[in-house]
Amino acid sequence: MIWKCTNKKINYSEKPIIMGIINVTPDSFSDGGDYYDTESAVAHALEHIKNGADILDFGAQSTRPGHVPISADEEIQRLSDVLKKIRPLCNLPISVDTYYPEVAAAVIELGADIINDVSGVINPEMARIIKQSGAGWVIMHNGDGGVNEVKSFFDSSIKECERLGIDQAQLCLDMGIGFGKTRPQDLELIAGVKHYKKQGYPLLLGTSRKRVIGEYSHQSDPKMRIFGNIAADTCAILGGANIFRVHDTVSEAQGIYMAYALKEAYEKIENGAK
Repeated sequence: MIWKCTNKKINYSEKPIIMGIINVTPDSFSDGGDYYDTESAVAHALEHIKNGADILDFGAQSTRPGHVPISADEEIQRLSDVLKKIRPLCNLPISVDTYYPEVAAAVIELGADIINDVSGVINPEMARIIKQSGAGWVIMHNGDGGVNEVKSFFDSSIKECERLGIDQAQLCLDMGIGFGKTRPQDLELIAGVKHYKKQGYPLLLGTSRKRVIGEYSHQSDPKMRIFGNIAADTCAILGGANIFRVHDTVSEAQGIYMAYALKEAYEKIENGAK
């Protein structure tokens, strides 16, 4: 169970993979402006590494509800100095959130290994860049839908990538919590991972600080949703999720590792009872 990301090979079978979020934006819903300048973003990335992150995930454009899109040129401008400074400082895989093919091409040149694409479509130009570079590609469901819709989207996306000649080992799937969905649909997707998890593909969960956590844990402050988030992570781990995109690496890692240990213990009990 290896996810190929340029020259990096991420083994997602031995332990849960933690992806630390660095928002190089002035307007993200949970930490807008905290890491907007280059020095703050780099320092936060190094903090994620110290606290146990396996992947660094940089985003230069807010995708919160009601956000105002910025251009590809502005995304590249926000990311360039950060990537130039962080790449020599770490060997971890670097992911960049973007749905612009031109941004993907630019950041891969700057050392990014993964394109975290929230568009919800298989863009042929993005596919060409992924195929040519060997980068990892996170394909996310974006829009209304629950378990059945996400399962169908994953199936069709995999077939389209196969048609375009992309190695399936480069792909990672994401159910798109909070992207065009109702809160009950978000809850259904967190609880129902095992019903749409595709064997042979890592599954990424991105619930950190999102509205579904706030609504069901009764916590209005996004930065105070850690405990609700760990509960969601635990449920998804038991269902088979592999990669966890988080803001709070220390606290989330503790909960994620404990949940994974419980999952392994449960599976041993079940196998022994057969």
